[in-house]
Amino acid sequence: MVIQVEEIREAGLTVKEPVSAALLNEALSAGHDTGFRARVPAELTVALRRVSHGVLLHGELNPTLTALCKRCLDEIEIVVPVSFDLNLVPESVIKKQLEREGDPKKKRDGRENDDDLGAPEDGSFDLENADQEAFDGKKIDLDPIVCEQVMLALPMDAVCREDCKGLCGRCGQNLNDKQCGCEESRVDLRLTALKDIKLN
Repeated sequence: MVIQVEEIREAGLTVKEPVSAALLNEALSAGHDTGFRARVPAELTVALRRVSHGVLLHGELNPTLTALCKRCLDEIEIVVPVSFDLNLVPESVIKKQLEREGDPKKKRDGRENDDDLGAPEDGSFDLENADQEAFDGKKIDLDPIVCEQVMLALPMDAVCREDCKGLCGRCGQNLNDKQCGCEESRVDLRLTALKDIKLN
């Protein structure tokens, strides 16, 4: 999904669009297999507001993903909340900023010139808490942004429930379903040679 910057009026722009399961799966399998999969689309809500030489973007989506429980290996379904704030800055502005930082003559009284590139206009977004990203200054492609933010929001471990008992280390029985009957006491293999020692 692409948004043209010229579409963003003074009052801002809010857009709601579906994110396909195919796009989510593309993100979830990029580079390496995360173990998560999407079977249904998710709805993306994006609020955009122009600031000086850039765009502030707030996005939210709650994709429903499937994965294997890390303890019992049953398939589970979880909702992953994704919320992000970005300060989108044109590449040309970033280039000028870098040039100014290297040229003290372009600063006056310790401050930038009147056309300060970093000064935000009035708005409801907090510029300081937004991550900065470069864009071409004319259009905003939301697909790679969504893919990156979904990956960042994935939980480290997915479990079917907090008290999941997992699998028996000997027979592989799912201990959430029933006890397997394997011996509770397990001998450390490093100590097995000691079991044949006879004491007088």
